[in-house]
Amino acid sequence: MAPKNKSKPKEKDTASTSDSKSKLKPATSINVRHILCEKHSKKEEALEKLRNGAKFDDVARDMSEDKARQGGSLGWKIRGSLLADFEKVAFDLEPSTTGQPKIGEVKTSEGYHIVMVEGRK
Repeated sequence: MAPKNKSKPKEKDTASTSDSKSKLKPATSINVRHILCEKHSKKEEALEKLRNGAKFDDVARDMSEDKARQGGSLGWKIRGSLLADFEKVAFDLEPSTTGQPKIGEVKTSEGYHIVMVEGRK
């Protein structure tokens, strides 16, 4: 009996080691917001505002070149419905709030994105 019990945790350890980068359960959809800037300098300006405590949705309304009136909200998106590079960053983010966003950055063919996720399913 004892050897079987010992082997099961090893299998779990192996699985958790491969997932240890994200520590998130796999999601099929996310509720995502972004700030899109054509120029790197504008993206850096938006990041500075966020670092200084501005709310994500306020910065998105002021500076984003896409979905500005909605605070950068793209709503619920499923895997495969976003640009590949954007999606990779977004699905690796932990959910957070607009007041204390956990953000990711990515450059796509559309420009520079600052990304946050509000929920995962």
